[in-house]
Amino acid sequence: MGEILSINDTNITRAGDALRGGGLVAMPTETVYGLAADATNGQAVARIYEAKGRPSFNPLIIHVSDLDDAQKWGQFNAAAIELARAFWPGPLTLVVPIMTPKTEGATLSDLVTAGLDSIAIRVPAHPAAQDLIKAAGVPLAAPSANKSGSISPTSPAHVHDSLGGAVDYILAGGSCAVGLESTIIDCTRDAPSLLRPGGITAEQIALTLDMDESALTLAASDTDDTAPKSPGLLLKHYAPSIPVRLKAYYVKQDEALLAFGSTKFMSVEGGGALTDLPDTQMQNLSEGGDLYEAAANLFAMMRALDNDAGHKRIAVMDVPDIGLGAAINDRLRRAAS
Repeated sequence: MGEILSINDTNITRAGDALRGGGLVAMPTETVYGLAADATNGQAVARIYEAKGRPSFNPLIIHVSDLDDAQKWGQFNAAAIELARAFWPGPLTLVVPIMTPKTEGATLSDLVTAGLDSIAIRVPAHPAAQDLIKAAGVPLAAPSANKSGSISPTSPAHVHDSLGGAVDYILAGGSCAVGLESTIIDCTRDAPSLLRPGGITAEQIALTLDMDESALTLAASDTDDTAPKSPGLLLKHYAPSIPVRLKAYYVKQDEALLAFGSTKFMSVEGGGALTDLPDTQMQNLSEGGDLYEAAANLFAMMRALDNDAGHKRIAVMDVPDIGLGAAINDRLRRAAS
């Protein structure tokens, strides 16, 4: 079907009914659009994997309404509770030990955890996502609403282009405010660790926990193509269909440019000016060098450059590896792998 629905009470109820019936609904969040299914329904979760072409070993994030709801499914230590209170609802996912025994009358599908003894949980901030969770009455497994490994969707059109009829409904909530997936923090051990940078920066996490940022290291050992601990850790991820070249200081004749900030010192190999490049061959994440603007534009602009057949690869200007820039560079490195 892939029917696009406007956001209103009637359509939220309609989408909630579809989820309880085992359907798939693309929902807006503040990060990217998510492909939601009832996390307690194994057949519905299997439809997510089928629609995305997603490896069965890659776990999913469940989306719930608040911390109390989250504690029905996961065991939260002091650090996890502190982070949840500071950043929920918002773009933060916490990986915690799965609750045993599970909630009475319902258990999470094993496909959600991919056989792990931990669960990734998030409370989204988007009002439509919150309303949909309440209307469905179940936790929602919801990875990004796109084919696995491709560019994440930040608008209803992106979802429709990527998944088409594989989804029952697409709730049209406009463009995503953050535009990057959530930060993922592993809270299964005494010392929290960063699994994936995202909309909440490492500096914010470290400040909240009153710890040295250097101790919140990116868990490189968990970036594993065979058994990742959380979503978003496959090495080749967020990838367009053509090669990506990072830290570019010039543009080759057969390349498009994904710029950041001033392009004053950029050049075109073999002559020519950047101003001669059409919009289909050059996009600027943020002409003013604003990392928040760049994050919000990242996937949409990568998609725009990927969809044009006039070039063979994408050159990407350097983005500062600080704050939200770390999350942007993480996505770019995966796209270029």
